[in-house]
Amino acid sequence: MATAFLFPGQGSQAVGMGHELYERYEDARARFETANDLLDVDLLTLMFGLEGDSDAAAEKLKQTEITQPALYTHSLAAMAVLEAHGLEPDMAAGHSLGEYSALAAVGALSFEDGLRVVRRRGELMGEAGERRPGRMAAVLGADAAHVEEVCEDLSAAGDGVVRPANYNAPGQIVISGDIEAVEQATEAVEGRAMPLPVSGAFHSPLMDYARDGLTEVLDAVTIEPPRCPVYPNVTAEPTTDPDEIRRCLTEQLLSPVQWAPTLRRMHDDGAVHFTEVGTGQVLQGLVGRTLNADEGIEQMGAGTPEEIEHLAEA
Repeated sequence: MATAFLFPGQGSQAVGMGHELYERYEDARARFETANDLLDVDLLTLMFGLEGDSDAAAEKLKQTEITQPALYTHSLAAMAVLEAHGLEPDMAAGHSLGEYSALAAVGALSFEDGLRVVRRRGELMGEAGERRPGRMAAVLGADAAHVEEVCEDLSAAGDGVVRPANYNAPGQIVISGDIEAVEQATEAVEGRAMPLPVSGAFHSPLMDYARDGLTEVLDAVTIEPPRCPVYPNVTAEPTTDPDEIRRCLTEQLLSPVQWAPTLRRMHDDGAVHFTEVGTGQVLQGLVGRTLNADEGIEQMGAGTPEEIEHLAEA
């Protein structure tokens, strides 16, 4: 009965996340303060909402160059507390940005290198969104093959590019691409489609501008063999090979997140305990929707002191 640690991506952020960890645990506080020292923004004030205007803080926290290091730092602060309790995963994966958190959590990246990479990744993705504006939308209740066919037909018609970006769970697919093409796809697909409040067309060819810059920053850091298998978004297959990890991180920018296949493969490899390390419960929900036919699956959170203490007792 193996344990999988899962790390959230953009969309899970919230003002106040990590504040209780910071106040209660020295190990978490050290991670937060290291991040604040390395970055050229007061990350903790934004994350914790210390200026008093929570709405303004929430808007700043939505900016991808802030969101990514904030989520990464929270997950790794929580991971420091889990490690202090002697808790380690048998396998790990992260959703988009969360893949970097997963790699740092199991020793493939140092905390500092991972932070520098995700900060630059967020900047590059923001710049790509400004150069070629795009859109993302969630499609609920539609078959994956149907969504793929609609996207292929619209892209072939020449009105822009639209692609599946996230295979999150059965009946939950995110599409991404040029604004007009995404709008046409939301009208053409069966099921319910909702636009997402993001600043670019992530995991689509519109992110091509960011690839060279990300390759450069990844080439400048050391990637070690992780302590346990990680499951890249691009392949959904376990690996401990640093070269494979580096290649997948670069491809991930333009490729769909194979999240539902990742969860199924982890379960096939023995995972029955799925712990979401960081803020929110998005990934726990996706575990439930993807593996709900299997008995014995447990979804847990590990982003607050109460959740971590409960997990340690269990």
